[in-house]
Amino acid sequence: MMSSSASVLPPAAQLARTFDVARLIADIERLDPDTWKRLNYVDEQAVIHEITVDWRCLPLRVIGGDPRRTDAGSPGLVDYANTKWFDQATYLAEIVTSIPAPILDVRLLALGGGMEGPEHNDARLDLRYGLARLHVPITTTPGSRLYLDNQVYQWKPGTFWFGDFNRIHKVENTDSVLRIHMVFDVLVSKGLLELFPSEYRALLGGEVIVNRPPVPLSPAERARLRVSFRLPVFFPNVEGPEDDFLQPQDQRHATIDDDGSRMILSLDGRPTIALVHIGDNEFRFLGWSDERTMQVSPNGDTVMLRMRAGAQVRQQEIQAARL
Repeated sequence: MMSSSASVLPPAAQLARTFDVARLIADIERLDPDTWKRLNYVDEQAVIHEITVDWRCLPLRVIGGDPRRTDAGSPGLVDYANTKWFDQATYLAEIVTSIPAPILDVRLLALGGGMEGPEHNDARLDLRYGLARLHVPITTTPGSRLYLDNQVYQWKPGTFWFGDFNRIHKVENTDSVLRIHMVFDVLVSKGLLELFPSEYRALLGGEVIVNRPPVPLSPAERARLRVSFRLPVFFPNVEGPEDDFLQPQDQRHATIDDDGSRMILSLDGRPTIALVHIGDNEFRFLGWSDERTMQVSPNGDTVMLRMRAGAQVRQQEIQAARL
C-alpha cells in the first residue's frame, strides 16, 4: 500500500543535470545496430520471455556483463558488470560513472515507430524501496510519449529524469523514427537525492530508503555468522506482494554460509543469492536494496527478517542454529 506522503509525490522529477545531445547521438552511431536485441524480461519463475513489440535493447551493464541479456536483472549469485559495449560508448559511460549512486544495470532501449509497449509496473522500483530508475533521452519525436500514473511525459533529449516506475506505465511511439533512451537502475544514495528538485525532496520527508554502504567481514566474522533456519517462501521473492510477509506460508530450509569469500543464502541446499553485509550482522541481497534484509543475532540463535518501505519497517524473528 502506498504511504500518504508517497501518494502526493509527482510520478517523475527532472534531475539537476543536462547532457550534450550531439555526443549522445555520436555514441549511438558508433555502436553496431545489428547487435541490438529484442527486449526480454524474467518472470517470477525465472523464465526469460522476449517482448512481442519492436522494443530493442543494447545492454551496457547487466548481470555478469552477459551481452545476451536485455533484462534489468534480479537478486542472485552474480553481480552486475559492464558489457563490451560500455567502453565503446565513451560519453554514455562518462555519464554513468558520474552518477553519485551505486549502479545496477544500464541499458539502451529503442522503441520502434508505430509501437506501443505493454502497460505494466516494475515492483518496488521507487525511492521508498531504495531503488531508482533513471532516464537520459537520446532521440525522441513528438509522437513519443510515456504514460506514467495517468500523466503524459515527453522528455527532451539530453535531459535527466527519475520516474516512479512502481506505478502503472506504458510507452508509445506513433512516429516513424526510433525513440532511444539510456535507462539505468541505481541504489538510492544521499548524493543521488541531492540531484532532485528541492520541492520534491521536501515532499519525500522520511519516505525514502538511503542504502547503507557494504561493510567488509573478516574470515573469522564470516565463520561466526554461518546459520541454518526455516525461511518463508515469500521472502526471497522481491516481486511478491508486500502483504505476504507476515502471512502464514510454506517454508524452505535455508542457510547463510561462507563460500570462502562472501556469504551466500542457500535454499534447500542450493546456493541462491549472494549477500552483502551492511553492518551489525545484517545483510541485503546482492543486486537489491536495503528494502529486504536478514540480520543474524550475535549468538546465532535467531535471524531477523526485515522489509522496509520508506520509514515503515516490518520484521519477523526466525529461530536459527549455528552451522
